[in-house]
Amino acid sequence: MKKTWWKEAVVYQIYPRSFMDSNGDGIGDIQGIIQKLDYLKELGIDVIWLSPVYQSPNDDNGYDISDYQAIMSEFGTMEDFDQLLKEAHDRNIRIMMDLVVNHTSDEHAWFQDARSSLDHEKRDFYIWRKPKEDGSEPTNWGAAFGGSAWEFDDHTKEYYLHLFSKKQPDLNWENPALRQSIYKMMRWWLDKGVDGFRMDVINFISKDQRYPDGEVAEGHHYGDGSPYYLSGPRIHEFLQEMNQEVLSKYDVITVGEMPGVNTEQAKLYTADERHELNMVFHFEHVDLGNGRYGKWTPGEWKLSEMKKIFSKWQLELEQEGWNSLYWSNHDQPRAVSRFANASEEYRVVSAKMLATCLHMMKGTPYIYQGEEIGMTNVAFEDIQSYRDIETLNAYKDYTQDGRLSHDSIMDAIYQRSRDNARTPVQWSGEAHAGFTTGTPWVEVNPNYRHINAEAVVHDPTSIFYYYKKLIQLRKQYEIIVYGEYKLLAEKDEQVFAYTRQWKDQTLLVITSFTEDQATFILPDHMSFSSLSLLISNYQVTETEKKQILLRPYEARVYLLG
Repeated sequence: MKKTWWKEAVVYQIYPRSFMDSNGDGIGDIQGIIQKLDYLKELGIDVIWLSPVYQSPNDDNGYDISDYQAIMSEFGTMEDFDQLLKEAHDRNIRIMMDLVVNHTSDEHAWFQDARSSLDHEKRDFYIWRKPKEDGSEPTNWGAAFGGSAWEFDDHTKEYYLHLFSKKQPDLNWENPALRQSIYKMMRWWLDKGVDGFRMDVINFISKDQRYPDGEVAEGHHYGDGSPYYLSGPRIHEFLQEMNQEVLSKYDVITVGEMPGVNTEQAKLYTADERHELNMVFHFEHVDLGNGRYGKWTPGEWKLSEMKKIFSKWQLELEQEGWNSLYWSNHDQPRAVSRFANASEEYRVVSAKMLATCLHMMKGTPYIYQGEEIGMTNVAFEDIQSYRDIETLNAYKDYTQDGRLSHDSIMDAIYQRSRDNARTPVQWSGEAHAGFTTGTPWVEVNPNYRHINAEAVVHDPTSIFYYYKKLIQLRKQYEIIVYGEYKLLAEKDEQVFAYTRQWKDQTLLVITSFTEDQATFILPDHMSFSSLSLLISNYQVTETEKKQILLRPYEARVYLLG
């Protein structure tokens, strides 16, 4: 097992719009991030993953980029960014940029040129197709944010592909000049001193050039084009070229967001000898409970299913490749609301349990802003209070045609909307949670008065200091980073327990996912002479030898000698 700094690191994701506002305009900004660097240093994280700060008209909150080498004016200036980079590096914190190169904004100069005429040299930077004979779209594919994946351009009388919003036209990676333009931009950022890239939907960049129609599932209006763009025919060629031309020349961290990726594909993307990426984000565990209309019809999920998913990824990537570990991000609901218990009684203890379960696995852990203080989902009463394009479009699409009632889609939004993760970070009990002196771009979660960073940093028993200890343990014990994983009590629907093995050491991790008392029985084959408690979310006075009774959402980690 090759040792590297990014395997040993802990990453903290910042969604700038919602992190900290320094100038009172209601929008988080780069100076706001700089103000909070000491807070992050205290937590102990090694890398900041910075969601997009590039110039953007904000159709999809910065994931629609109009200039890759300029900073969004709402966030500040390039001088502010340079200061952030320097101040982070001064604290031994690296910066990983968000790289969005499956698509741009339709306001990007490339697209403005491309749509200006059929024979412009940038025309082929994007994916254009003629209408069918009846004037309809080239294929029946649906877009991720609703509607067709094709938009007609009146000026040139052709359709362009957009897998997301119509203001996010897909780039044509078949064009070598386009690829070189992207590599040049990446080198520009790396030469500036950034430390790597999180790559947005990077497994979408190679499309099947036949562009066939997709299968239309029952109850859906559009075909599923994903078999023709997920991990497409030239994806490995493109990523290897990117690595050879750019990434291999710098000491960087790379992670590819890859919807639909499986473990066999992940090994191809992340194995050392293939020279592509360090790790990928998969979606299997966060898709648990998805129903007929995906997350908009959420259902129950079983702990045994979750254990099966995590264990598959742990075991399949044991010898080659590397895992990224996360519960939530800017596209997912709050972890404690989604996978544990956000009630007043159990929020703190169950948030610590989730952190334990994840951070003791093999892989690089990711903390999403606010996770370290136990922020929860929000339930705005009115659809107008939501800001996320995906949420607003889904509400409109599903209620207009009667597929879902107002009440059922609102219930799904409360559970799974991306805006759950995007309410401002709760810094204090002051107005607007201390996030801004102005009017926040999206409402603050009303529970900020008792859930906030100011409260937790003054409480040594808080979730914040629990995360800090988990991060410290990771730096202290190689077994947490490199040890082999083995699942215990596979079919137990209350307890998620596993071991990590490294040299002559064994780590035993026991986590309860229930508010009922649970029992964990040590397997007969596990023998040890000493038992040392490394961390727990309850006071543990003495350790039972064979049968451990677990309190609601209890977590314990033992080092066995």
